[in-house]
Amino acid sequence: MLSNPLSAHYERMPSDHFGRPVHMWTFGHAGWPLVAFPTAGGYAHEWQHHGVVEALGDLLATGKVRLYCPETNVSETWTADHWDVGQRMRRHDAYERFIVHELVPRIRRESGRRDLVAMGASVGAMYAVNFALKYPELFSQAVGFSGRYNGRYFTDGHAEDGVYYSDPLAYAWNLSGEPLDRIRRQTHITLVCGRGNFEQTCLTETEKLAKALSAKGIPLWRDIWGTDVSHEWVWWRRQIRMHVARRSR
Repeated sequence: MLSNPLSAHYERMPSDHFGRPVHMWTFGHAGWPLVAFPTAGGYAHEWQHHGVVEALGDLLATGKVRLYCPETNVSETWTADHWDVGQRMRRHDAYERFIVHELVPRIRRESGRRDLVAMGASVGAMYAVNFALKYPELFSQAVGFSGRYNGRYFTDGHAEDGVYYSDPLAYAWNLSGEPLDRIRRQTHITLVCGRGNFEQTCLTETEKLAKALSAKGIPLWRDIWGTDVSHEWVWWRRQIRMHVARRSR
């Protein structure tokens, strides 16, 4: 038996753009590349800790998918309400540059593929959807689970200092021209949410974002689960398994 059947690997990836090494776990040795963004904790090990890696074990072991799990700096940005909003957004921009200019090129080199997908739950869903909408040439799909898509919620309604450009519920309605054409041609968004405990705000924001994307003709799948489906990893694990397996046949 292989000692590391899922090819699990931890590293601190150097980043000039971010200004410090980025904690990251990778799983799998080949296949379709998935980038997983964590929830409000921002931890690179989150998907492993909550059993998602195990749930995807057969797909990872057989080389159908490869999972990249970078940390986020959410505690310096969206949840850092003790910092000036401008400073928070500058840190957010630094993380965005890390993903776009350092992580994505590395994934493309390692995988030989350009059809990356971004995934995330709760706050991580906002990261995933943002990257696909802002950089559709880099992410061919995004899947958000129980997403918080209103960036202004985290800044007490403040929309300046770059907040608007990372707030899907703000800018989606105003997409037009060439940027909108790029999105329509190159990416697809899936919004998943339950209707159970602690999902009410996420469901409202999911429905609002789905309405905006649909109005703009952006390719979209709205996947709403039942009233028993709560804002918890036990459900996200099942949803992630279903959506990844469906895409990796």
